Amino acid sequence: MELLKKRIREEGIVLNNRVLKVDGFLNHQIDPQLFKAIGKEIADRYRDAGVQRIVTIEASGIALALMAALELDVPLVFARKKKSILMVDDVYHSVVYSYTKEENYDITISKKFLPAGEKVLIIDDFLASGEAAMGLAKLVQDAGDTVVGMAIAIEKSFQPGRERLENAGYRVESLVRIKEFKDNGCVFIED
Repeated sequence: MELLKKRIREEGIVLNNRVLKVDGFLNHQIDPQLFKAIGKEIADRYRDAGVQRIVTIEASGIALALMAALELDVPLVFARKKKSILMVDDVYHSVVYSYTKEENYDITISKKFLPAGEKVLIIDDFLASGEAAMGLAKLVQDAGDTVVGMAIAIEKSFQPGRERLENAGYRVESLVRIKEFKDNGCVFIED
């Protein structure tokens, strides 16, 4: 997606050739027009997959997933990283490791928001090791649903996430794929 690549080139900051900081437009401050375009692109890629629900993880995935949910006219549910005292009913549970936070998270989704028998699209902002996506897939499968694919805004292709997800049988659609960080900048895999 050229628009997203352009924003990464102009505003993204690569720290120590390790982490891409996109908080000015993607995961702290949100550019609504960019997110509208991202939502449409994700929806276009999965329009024929029969998506009935979208699942993401709080917090950065929510705005991306919401825009795709609007385009596909389906509900969106997000996994919480900490169980709320208001979640008194049964939940689906998984543990994921955050590469950027360097810690494990217990993620949960209330069972009443993930009914069995649906086709579910998983959306997230980044793909690195595939931990978050695999954790979300576990929740979806525990609910008796089918994962129709994973939509990712930015993929770090030099990390094992895509391979891990594809080896598990999942369709992966990334809007931007980064081949490597070099001289504190991004080298993209071209479409």
